[in-house]
Amino acid sequence: MLNDKLKDFNIILASASPRRHTFLKEMNLDFEIQLKPVEEIYPQNLKREDITDFLAKLKAEPFLDNLQNNDILITSDTIVWLDNKAIGKPKDEEDAFKMIKSLSNTSHEVVTSICFTQKTELRIVNTITKVTFKALTDEEIKYYVNTYKPLDKAGAYGIQEWIGAIAITSIEGSYNNVVGLPTHLVYETLNTIVDHN
Repeated sequence: MLNDKLKDFNIILASASPRRHTFLKEMNLDFEIQLKPVEEIYPQNLKREDITDFLAKLKAEPFLDNLQNNDILITSDTIVWLDNKAIGKPKDEEDAFKMIKSLSNTSHEVVTSICFTQKTELRIVNTITKVTFKALTDEEIKYYVNTYKPLDKAGAYGIQEWIGAIAITSIEGSYNNVVGLPTHLVYETLNTIVDHN
């Protein structure tokens, strides 16, 4: 399958996210992890997938000078989009509480862009998943924040955790996208890259 097709390529995942690592392993892909810090600042006029496209590409920039001919670098970015603004990761537990409170009893979008960078080519794909929460009590939100400490997650929640089980009433689009990576897009795009080489 795909891993056989990729035997002449070196996949580099530039992400510290354990969820993204797990997804690539579950897809039976051989990859290495490389991390280079980037200040995730984007122009304020950008919206939705324009933000994540910009940041996914920005995360690739520190690697550009060192890419080899057979490298495929994967960088990605995810935001939660609510009321026409982006929600990133919470600063602290109080911030996490406020974020989840704002998601309660409403729908939001989880937007992810993935940038595939090679020595001579770059392509960006993105997807949007719509997620609807029931009305949550303050006690439920506090319990979740205190127990699961979701400070490393966009929107301050993990759909695969307790809050996903009790709060999410509907989801339209890729579930894996909300967990951390739209794996169907990774698979499709890597296949396309290999077929073009």
